[in-house]
Amino acid sequence: MENLSAFLKSNKKKKEHLFLAVSDSFADEKGKTIKWEIRPLSAKRDEGIRETCTKMVPIAGKKAVKAPELDVDTYLGKLVTASVVYPNLNDKELQDSYGVMCAEELIKEMLSPGEYQNLTSEIQKLDGFDVTFDDKVEEAKN
Repeated sequence: MENLSAFLKSNKKKKEHLFLAVSDSFADEKGKTIKWEIRPLSAKRDEGIRETCTKMVPIAGKKAVKAPELDVDTYLGKLVTASVVYPNLNDKELQDSYGVMCAEELIKEMLSPGEYQNLTSEIQKLDGFDVTFDDKVEEAKN
């Protein structure tokens, strides 16, 4: 049996925050695009977000039977806003400047659809959603 010490929290490799230019619409005084800071989320945090975005819906043709249904758009909005460290999407002044009341509305006002989609993709990659179990098996074989 192998040594389990590699699995101890103190030995776990920490994922670094990602800094990326999300939109060229935001630049400093020299015209350089400002990078956003993105943090990886834990599975526990992701599960909490999923739970808030899941509702029980009736199954057609089955009386009193319901199944969970994830509101994917709401989930992705909450995933993105939980991941963005900078800019602070919960800042009241920033929200007021766009005329919105929450981080999920703010991010969608700040970015174009393509920029929002690209940010969402980068966050999902950072959280490991782009690598399948089969990919990990192949990597372990090599």
